[in-house]
Amino acid sequence: MQTNNFFPTIILLLLLLLIPSMAEDSSSSSDAQVHIIYTERPHDQDPEAYHIKTLSSVLGSEDAAKKALLYSYKHAASGFSAKLTPEQVSAISKQPGVLQVVASQSVQLHGGGRGRGASINV
Repeated sequence: MQTNNFFPTIILLLLLLLIPSMAEDSSSSSDAQVHIIYTERPHDQDPEAYHIKTLSSVLGSEDAAKKALLYSYKHAASGFSAKLTPEQVSAISKQPGVLQVVASQSVQLHGGGRGRGASINV
């Protein structure tokens, strides 16, 4: 009889161990916000490939970096935007070639008294 009770007990213990780690993963992704990462302009490679390489050094894989990359800036400035947690922001700001990391924010522009305006992300 004790053998029959052993299996459900093991399953219960495994669930109790896994649920907190699953909750940590979901809370860290819910803390993620869009940031703009300004980088040095790469000389010997495609800017987007350079941005993915920089992002993958923090996220752990090229596939994760491609999923997190929102936009790659190549013309007026070199950099990219990505959704990152506070821990990832801290880690990426220490990467070689990263010049600045800023949180993206929406700004309301007002048009010359005509009641028209525009909202942009910066």
